[in-house]
Amino acid sequence: MLNFYKTVDNRIIKIDAPETGCWISVISPSEAEIAYLTGDLGVELDFVRAALDEEESSRIESEEDQTLVIVDYPVAEQDTDENNTILYTTVPMGIIMTHDYVITVCLNENLLIGEMSEGRVKGLQTSLKTRFLLLTLLRVAARFLQYLKQIDKISSTTEMRLHQSMRNKELIQLLGLEKSLVYFSTSLKSDEITLEKILRGRIIKLYEEDEDLLEDVLIEIKQAIEMCNIYSNILSGTMDAFASVISNNLNIVMKVLTAITIVMAIPNIVFGFYGMNVAGLPVPYVWMPLVISLVLCGITAIILVKKDMFKS
Repeated sequence: MLNFYKTVDNRIIKIDAPETGCWISVISPSEAEIAYLTGDLGVELDFVRAALDEEESSRIESEEDQTLVIVDYPVAEQDTDENNTILYTTVPMGIIMTHDYVITVCLNENLLIGEMSEGRVKGLQTSLKTRFLLLTLLRVAARFLQYLKQIDKISSTTEMRLHQSMRNKELIQLLGLEKSLVYFSTSLKSDEITLEKILRGRIIKLYEEDEDLLEDVLIEIKQAIEMCNIYSNILSGTMDAFASVISNNLNIVMKVLTAITIVMAIPNIVFGFYGMNVAGLPVPYVWMPLVISLVLCGITAIILVKKDMFKS
């Protein structure tokens, strides 16, 4: 899907055909649309293919008069398993800057493209390609911070549920969040390296106001990396703690069941002894094994209670 936008009177409007200084939004393009980009608009085919590769990592590359910047963008999705857990991951988003256009290439629709096309990104000018790139990166960093805060809230809520009931659903949710933080940490570090390359000014020419904006983006990314590391450490410690609690609870249950089994085994031994088909048993009356069983069970139970075998 191709859409064309241009800033007119400080407002983003949708246009029917590409113009000089416009922004081209490319979302999950067909082969015909890719051919139009590479053939009619002269965009490098390798740049478009790289931006559509799910495994592509964040990087910056320049060839002739075109520059490709790939950044990892965070997304939230509902897992398809029966627990309906929320998973966070990252997908690549390519930003291609040519002499006439700035082009964003995405595998799927995302909130950032929607915000930009609806004019909710302040100061966005499609004709100022460097400024457009930096504002996009700033929104990406802000989205990382937003999702990190959501992860923190979800993990806190899940921990409260785990305090009340040890269920697999909450543990799987925490495991999914821990995995999401690993994805975020890896992507943020890659984005940071790309931003530092841009900051050198060798590939993309930076003006004074652009340098200030880029430094803001770097600060946001570094803050997101720090938050990601903190949340990851907390979540890892929480998972280890709950694993120990679950193991301890299992040991307690097994201890109580073992104590009960010992007490219940005594009547079987006594009645088995009196049930043997032999002569000469002491006091061969039905009440005798009952009395012996009750006495032995009582003595054994008192000993086990003193050993704290019935305490949870």
